[in-house]
This record gives sequence, C-alpha cells and structure tokens, in this order.
Amino acid sequence: MSQVLEQDISNENQELNYYKALHDIANQIHSAKNIDDILINLKGDILSLFDADRITIYVVEGRKKEIYSRFRSEGERREIRVSINNKSIAGYTANTVQTVNITNSYDRDELTRIDKELTFDRSWDESSGYLTKQILSIPILYRKYVIGVLQLVNKKNGDRFTKEDEDSAVEMAKVLGIAIYNQMKLSQTEKKRTKFDYLIKNNIITEKELEKAVKTARQRKEPIESIFMNLLKVRKEEVGRSLAEYYECEYIPYNNNAPIPGELLAKLKRVYLKRNLWVPLGTANGKIKILVDNPERLDKIDSVKSLIPAEGYEFAVGLKEDILQYLEYFYGTPQDMNEGSIDEILGKLDSNLDEYWDDASEILTEDDSAIVQLVNKIITDAYQKNSSDIHIEPYPGKQGAEVRFRIDGTCHVYQTIPYHYKRAIVSRIKIMSDLDIAERRKPQDGKIKFKKYSPLDIELRVASVPTVGGEEDVVMRILTSGEPIPLESMGLNERDLSLLTKMITKPYGIVLVVGPTGSGKTTTLHAALGYINKPDKKIWTAEDPVEITQRGLRQVQVLPKIGFNFAAAMRSFLRADPDVIMVGEMRDRETTETGIEASLTGHLVFSTLHTNSAPETITRLLEMGMDPFNFSDAILGILAQRLIRTLCKTCKEAYHPTRAEYDALMRAYEGDFDALGFPFSDDLTLYRPNGCSKCNNTGYKGRTAIAELLDGSDEIKSLIQSKARMEQIRGQAVKDGMTTLLQDGIRKVVLGVTDLQEVRRVCIK
Repeated sequence: MSQVLEQDISNENQELNYYKALHDIANQIHSAKNIDDILINLKGDILSLFDADRITIYVVEGRKKEIYSRFRSEGERREIRVSINNKSIAGYTANTVQTVNITNSYDRDELTRIDKELTFDRSWDESSGYLTKQILSIPILYRKYVIGVLQLVNKKNGDRFTKEDEDSAVEMAKVLGIAIYNQMKLSQTEKKRTKFDYLIKNNIITEKELEKAVKTARQRKEPIESIFMNLLKVRKEEVGRSLAEYYECEYIPYNNNAPIPGELLAKLKRVYLKRNLWVPLGTANGKIKILVDNPERLDKIDSVKSLIPAEGYEFAVGLKEDILQYLEYFYGTPQDMNEGSIDEILGKLDSNLDEYWDDASEILTEDDSAIVQLVNKIITDAYQKNSSDIHIEPYPGKQGAEVRFRIDGTCHVYQTIPYHYKRAIVSRIKIMSDLDIAERRKPQDGKIKFKKYSPLDIELRVASVPTVGGEEDVVMRILTSGEPIPLESMGLNERDLSLLTKMITKPYGIVLVVGPTGSGKTTTLHAALGYINKPDKKIWTAEDPVEITQRGLRQVQVLPKIGFNFAAAMRSFLRADPDVIMVGEMRDRETTETGIEASLTGHLVFSTLHTNSAPETITRLLEMGMDPFNFSDAILGILAQRLIRTLCKTCKEAYHPTRAEYDALMRAYEGDFDALGFPFSDDLTLYRPNGCSKCNNTGYKGRTAIAELLDGSDEIKSLIQSKARMEQIRGQAVKDGMTTLLQDGIRKVVLGVTDLQEVRRVCIK
C-alpha cells in the first residue's frame, strides 16, 4: 500500500514539474522582445519537455497562401515553404485548423485515413539521412485566425506523441500565437518595409551598409542598386531577387538572346521608353510581358495600357541598367553599321504593303532601303552574337516569320517579322545570293559575300527550302574566315591525340573525320593540316566553301554548277605533285573511290563524311560499293566527333553527387570507369549549370568536342575485308583502345567541363 502511495506521489510530482516547466517556457516567450532569440535559447527545454528530437515553427504568409519556417532545428535547410492546402502535413494543419498526430509519416495508409490528398515530402530525409517518423502538428491561432503551425518531430522513445503532449502543445501554440502576433505588429510599427529587406534578412548586407549605400547614392546621383553591386560587391542576381520579393513579381535580367518584339516596338519611341524606364519583352498566353523599374507606379502602368492595348499584362521588375541594355539591343546603337534601329526600319516599311502580302516579291527591288536595312541588321546582329546559322521561318497565311539564331549549337528566337514583309525579306536574301526569286517550288543554294552590302567581311552559305503554304524557309550559315586551332587544343584524350598525330604524319593513307553538319569536322581537319603544314610538304585542299585559310596550303573552292566538283578537283590535284590532299566532303561514290585510289598511290588524304560513329563509317562506305581490300589497305583511322556546350566558368555550380548518381554515371560509361581515376568519395565534385549574366542565364558558354578515334589496325583491316557487321567492328575498335563518344563525354563530365545531360543531347553510345 505504501509503495502505491509513493508511486502516486511521484507521479504527481512529475506532473507538477511538467506543468511548471511548461509555464516557465510560456512566461519566457511572453516576456521576450525577440521571439527568434528566445526560441533558440529555449529549444532544448521545449524538446526535453515533449521528449522530441526536432521542432519547427511555421508562420503564415497570407498574400502567397503559404507558410514558411520562422524557427527550425539546426541542420535543416535554410527555409521551408509550404502551400496552405491538404497535400502536406504542415499545410493541412494550417488549412483545416486541425491537430495532426502521426505515428509513422512513411505509412501511406495512415496519411490517407487523415486525408486522401495528404503526403509526406521525403526529400529532406533522403538528402540528409535523417528518418522522420512521428509528427505532432498543431495550428497556432490568434483570435481564431491561423497565423502559424507548431510541429514536433520524432518522440525519442519511438512511441506516438501522447494525449498529454497534444494538450501541452496546444497550450504552447496559444502562447506562440500571442507572441508572434505582437512581434509582427511591433515590427510593422517600428520598421517600414523596404526593397532591400531580403538582403538584410539573408545577411548579404547590414543595416549600416544599407544606410551608407543610400547616402552614397544620393551624393553620386546613382541608383542604389549600382552602389550595392559596384561598392558592396553584391551579386546582381541577389539584388534582383530582393526587388522581386518586394514587388511580388518576377525579376528579369538582361538577356541578349531574347527575341526582339518588333510588332510591339514599332508603336513605341525609344526616347519615351528610356525616359520612363520600361520596355515590352513580348507576348505569351495572350498577355504582354512588360519590364519596368517600379511595377507599383500607377502612372507607368496606365501609360503601358494606353500605348499597348491588350487582353492582359504581366509586369516584371528590372534594374535600370537591364532596361537600358534591352533598349539598346532592341533598337540598336549608333555603331550598328548605320543600319538604324528596329523601329526606324519597320517605320520606313510601307504600311500599305498589306494588299500585296500574297506576292511581296513582285514589288521588291534592290532599292527598297527598309528591307535592305532589315536584312543587313539581321545578319549583322547574328555575327555580333557569334551565331553559326540564321534561320528565316515564314508561316503560312497571315502569320509572320520567325528569325532564329543558332548560338553554341542551340537555336534561340531573335525576332518576329510581321507577315507583310516575310516574302520581301526572303526575296531580298535570294537577290543577294544570286538565286531565282520567281522559283519557289524547289530548293536552291547560293552564297552571299556580305562585304558588298556592309563593312563586315563575311561570307554566308544560303539554302532556300520550299515549305507549306507556298512559303520558303531560308537558312544562312555564317562562314567567318579564321586561323586553325592548334591540334593540342582540340580536347582529345592522351591516347587519341597521340594516335591521331601518328596517323597524320604517315606518308600515305586516308584519314576520315565524320559527324553531322555543324560538328566541327572542318575545324579538326584544319587543325591536323596545321600540325603537318611545313615547307617540305605540298598540300592541296578542295573545299565548299573555304572557311579557314592557312599560309602554305593551296586552297581551291569547288564550283559544282560548272562541273568542278570534289572528284574533278582531286583528279587535277593528282597532276599537281601533291603530298597531302584534303577533300571537304566525300558526297558520292566517284569522290570516295578517287580518294581511296589517291591514298593507295603514295598520297595522304583527309576528308569528311556525314555518319554517326566511326565504326558505322566503314559499313557505310562498303554499302556505297567501295572495294573492301582497297579500302582496308588505305584506311589509317576514322575520327567521329560532336560539339557539346561547356558549362559557364563564371557560374557553374559545384556539388557532391549521390552514390546513385555516381553509379548511373558508371553504368552509362559501359567500360573501365575506374581508369578515369575518379573513385566515389566525400571529396568527389561534379558541376552543373546555374546561370548568370555572362551566359545569358543558360548555364553554358562556349563549346568543345567529344570524339572517338578508330585505329586502322590489322584486326580492323581484316574485318573490313570480310565485310563484318558494325557491332563486330565496334567491339574490335574498343579492344584496340577506342573510347566511344559517350565515354569521352562522361570523361569531360567528371573533369567539370560539361554535364551528362548535355552529353546525352548529342550522342547515344
């Protein structure tokens, strides 16, 4: 009996101590001036009181219908944001004002019994290795309004949170409700919200630095944003994020690959937009996107709506320098080769051209200055953006034409042309290329020597292709003359560089470089020629067109229209005492046979083919009817290559891959991955694209080659003679040491040059 009595007394004492601890915590929260500081000090007491492992306190952000973590345990991510709905545990608590007590957050049936939409986000557990099981989630109320959520995680003994824990947590939530409300009210009265709260809140700048920046900006009469970036070295992206949070809209930095909204700009004056600091960026989903320095200025919003009537508008915030750069880009600068700005050019175009839109070419002459200037500006802008190709794409009917530039291997929309002018522009390009403007039914090829029309000394290869609706697409490739790249700078691995060097220094044989159009084959061939270009060697090249020039080479431009094709050029070379012959492309059987014969008669022959891989090239040539014995005797090697975008060196983001990601990389390699020398460890670092102003927020800048080099070994020659299948040839090439395109790409991934997604974009094996 006495033992039972002692037990009861002990239980009563424990209960008294429990409630005393609860009241002490409540009193300290009530008396605190800064709730965040006091919660940090009380965290251990609160967790001990509930025998819990972690605590998170969310606060409601009403305008976004979200709750965000105001206070959380150490080790958790910087900020957690959850929508107020029934899809998450904290969101469900805030949405339904219901207490949730979960035994196992991974038990789908238990969550479904509470609500069929309820799920548990496991991403934090998976990235941190922490295992969340029990969750007690309590709404924080103030006068019947939900202002937050209190969440306790993992009972240390592994049991469910008790009814007593629930009651105590409800009491604590009431105390927190009053404290959070009072602090929010106090902060609203004491401090006015500013555009740069985000920078202070995230410790990017201090209050003193903000005050000093404001003072400096006033003295220098400069935007305060410029002071942040130039003097305080705050990243432009962080300043933009702060403005976006303040104005509650998107921040858009300057992007010189943005399409030019010609139809919108034609109605606006550059001087007006510069003075008022706003610019239209285009139309999407029936809404016009406007970039403005202050989206809350009603006078600017009213002027936008009056000047550009539309069904809807989407306003975004931009820095002053971003808006001015967009205006320079859209309208052109005084140095733009005297072509004028886009609005000036479009303004010169006859607005009555509408009645002629079905056949604009009939009224087009070379003296139509506005059309001439527009085409010249498109070409000039493409060259200045380092584009490789220009695509003019008219759509049928009363739809306009789209102009796209290919930059670093990827197409970007440059400008939309009103439908009135689409055929006039195509006809102008055909006139410049000496093509038949009356012929729209069949493809045509030509060239433009742009120096005749502009100070730019460039040549363009032009192809017109008939499309639906009686329209014609035009593709122009910019052929800029340049110096060859050193062979050592081609990005080849040690084995391939050594083997290729050995091949190209042999006295005779044939070396092929293969890949699709635009994969850098000509560049590689000229790098090889540059390596062996010595006074003791006579080198002839037949190209279409001649893009890269080298002193010491005798270079010939073929002219198929007059019968001077690659085969004819090669036959003439053989009578001109050559040591080395380079043929731009083996397009047909005659050219290929002539090249093989030349290589068998004491000449070193270089050429290109359009095939996907090095082993596939052999089967392709045999299918073309090449004699397998002659071909096997002639072949020295085949280099297949692709161009991939490289990660921007300024903003690429380092990260430690998961074991699963590392294993996926090993499986994709399909070879001796350990030989690369990148074992999985805590120090292993890969890189991924991020995006910054220097790479136009793409994460990529520049290109490099990935390659596979097939050695013309005795075993390969034997397989050629027996007309073996491609799989057998590939297998033997790998045995001989060939790394495939995909393997070379993965090598560049682990070296931090690119990422796997970019490699997968251009090759399969």
